[in-house]
Amino acid sequence: MLELRPNCEHCNIDLSPDATTAMICSFECTFCRNCVEKHLSNVCPNCGGGFTLRPIRPSRNWNNQNDLHHHPAIESRTHKPVNLEYHRKFSAPIVKIKPQDR
Repeated sequence: MLELRPNCEHCNIDLSPDATTAMICSFECTFCRNCVEKHLSNVCPNCGGGFTLRPIRPSRNWNNQNDLHHHPAIESRTHKPVNLEYHRKFSAPIVKIKPQDR
């Protein structure tokens, strides 16, 4: 189950569980859309994978208690600003490869 991390790892902006700007990689590294598009070029600085929009967990109990109340987002924050110069060098050989082909 997704942790629904509460912030962007790079800029530390709040990303509520219902944020439509939260993006994750397959390891659930969490960044805001602005950082993914403007700074990271859709390359996760931790794994090299691509990003996708993070799903929103239902706020209501529509079925079998599979909702935000019964499965809340975590509260612990991860703030590890990306060294953008290093990231440009790291991502240069893979940025033009589609995420599904990396």
